[in-house]
Amino acid sequence: MEDFFEEEQEAAVNATMPLAARLAPKKLEDFAGQEDILGKGKLLRRLIEADKVRSAVFFGPPGVGKTALARFIAKSTKAHVTELNAAAAGVADLKKVLEQAKLRIENNFEEKRTLLILDEIHHFNKNQQDVLLPSVESGQIILIGLTTENPYFYINNALLSRFTVFEFKPLSNKNLSQIAKRAGQIENFKLTTEAEEFLITQSSGDARRFLNALELAAITTPYTGGVKEITLEIAKDCIQKRHLNYDKKGDEHYDIISAFIKSMRGSDPDATVYWLARMLESGEDPRFIARRIFICAAEDVGLAEPSAIMIAQAAFKSAEVLGMPEVRIPLAEAAIYVACAPKSNAAYLAIDAALDEVKNGPQRLVPQHLRSSFKNEGYKYAHDYPNHYVEQEYMPNPKKFYKPTDMGKEKTIKERQANLRKKK
Repeated sequence: MEDFFEEEQEAAVNATMPLAARLAPKKLEDFAGQEDILGKGKLLRRLIEADKVRSAVFFGPPGVGKTALARFIAKSTKAHVTELNAAAAGVADLKKVLEQAKLRIENNFEEKRTLLILDEIHHFNKNQQDVLLPSVESGQIILIGLTTENPYFYINNALLSRFTVFEFKPLSNKNLSQIAKRAGQIENFKLTTEAEEFLITQSSGDARRFLNALELAAITTPYTGGVKEITLEIAKDCIQKRHLNYDKKGDEHYDIISAFIKSMRGSDPDATVYWLARMLESGEDPRFIARRIFICAAEDVGLAEPSAIMIAQAAFKSAEVLGMPEVRIPLAEAAIYVACAPKSNAAYLAIDAALDEVKNGPQRLVPQHLRSSFKNEGYKYAHDYPNHYVEQEYMPNPKKFYKPTDMGKEKTIKERQANLRKKK
């Protein structure tokens, strides 16, 4: 009878839990995605199955199973488990956990080691991370750090060298579809094909976001013929505006601006305007974007299309006086123009070669006939000669820095330079 009441009480508690919590994997086979690290025979899976997990970092975007896996390990291990959030915990909290972990081993208290699950470990500064180092190194604690940031940038090398790093990837459409099927069995609903496709697209590989939307749709949809049918219209009402993973100081920021620049350089206007839209939608400063277009126009288009830098400059001026949504238009025009323009980095290479020559080459004196102090004695005025050109020494020990290409207007420059220097 007691068992019956305990089961009934547990069922009541489960019914009040969010859908994402109720769908938390109870066995490794329940995990959707992450086959690269959790597939049969993979290192992490073998460690979990043998209860031999060592200190590790789980990193990846939100809603891909990092916390779910850490808690699954916590339930399956024989170690004592403690959870902390680095955004809220301080050094005093850490020291308390580490001291208790030390006592468990020294006093032979059930010979238990401590598993410390540390969420958002990237919030810990260097000093806080250093507190963890002796206990991790001695094996008194098994530390599983969870983070959405690249650990190679946010965790100091001494601590990182004691970790195994496991990267979690965004869930695929197939993974989310499998999750939807399991959720439907629990909540007794079915998704139309259009609704499922919409929710999957809007979730961007984030299972938590996907499940929250499914749960909201399920609890607000009445039964029809014994089942709740979630249509596209219902799905649109139940998911918020898509969240774009874009921390202005994080990896995604640098990855997207890098993709934007490389798309312009690679002459792909569609990719260019897509990455531009990602940045604008995420709240990036338009002036930051405009500066990158300006640089790309000078570095990658150069004299193959001299007007590109002027259009980029106009976009930069627009970014200084306009805000969203208006500024999106001149930025798009400039970015697309730069992407479609012929490319040459000859001017960029020329100035770098000249700077290297100034730093490391022989020092050259200004020829006497070019000096202002000699009142043009011996200087030949180019406009007095045919084609406004005359040969004379402009630089001792001449060296070629600018090597025009055959791209766009630079081909005309190349041909003109060659014609001027033809031997008569």
